[in-house]
Amino acid sequence: MAGRFRGRSLSARFGRPFVLFVFGLALLFLTLPVVLTFAGSFATQWVGPLPSGPPTLDHWEDVTMGTEVGADVAVGSSLIYSAGLAFGGVLINLVVGVPIAYAIARYDFVGRDWVNVFAILPLAPGIILGIAFLRSYPNLSTSGVALVIGYSLLKAPYMVMAVQSSFQSMDLQQLEESARSLGASWPRAFLTVIVPNAKAGIVAGSIISWTLAAAEFNFSYIVYSRGTPPLSIFLFNNITNASFLNAAAAVSVFFLLIALVTISLQLVGTRGARRRA
Repeated sequence: MAGRFRGRSLSARFGRPFVLFVFGLALLFLTLPVVLTFAGSFATQWVGPLPSGPPTLDHWEDVTMGTEVGADVAVGSSLIYSAGLAFGGVLINLVVGVPIAYAIARYDFVGRDWVNVFAILPLAPGIILGIAFLRSYPNLSTSGVALVIGYSLLKAPYMVMAVQSSFQSMDLQQLEESARSLGASWPRAFLTVIVPNAKAGIVAGSIISWTLAAAEFNFSYIVYSRGTPPLSIFLFNNITNASFLNAAAAVSVFFLLIALVTISLQLVGTRGARRRA
């Protein structure tokens, strides 16, 4: 036994267990609040650091039915409305952000560095962009269109960075020239050869952009004025006007939505990769 340990370096003996310990500790620290909040949404009371009491669906009923407790609307309408707004923002980012990421990764042109800087850096916080929208487009600012455009602007850097990373890992020039030599036009080469090979980055960028857009509060709070509230405003109303257990149920709805969308988009990306293989 002693001979076996003497033959191993110090990093081999302690490095991997230490990294696993740190990873496990970080994972526990990040997931524990989510697990406790989800469990608390079914509890009758919360005493000390842990939820307690027999399980109940009362808090979920308050949130899903839109009773007098918390928000005055049901989560269903707000959920569908906010999911649609976030998907609209992702769609704009796909149409605009993917070509920009390709141009930055593929071509060397004047002002390329500045385009790269503006594409990957958030230009303004949500609250600043919301105020700018109110002043610049007073008729547009109170509609869902303003929310979709604002979500796309705020989350565009995440899409561009994810897709750009995928493009930079490929030999774009060789792929493009090979497709063109086989008779494909540039749009066809881009859509049928380049984009499918960057599907992992596109799916990752879509997941990040959608998740952050659905939870965007500052911009929504400034721009939203009437009608069905975005999900972030719905959660805010439940958190501020209801008990902590009702707030836990409202937040749990968001957790489940994020998990569902993330798994769905990941399955789409995995199936696409298997078909190409």
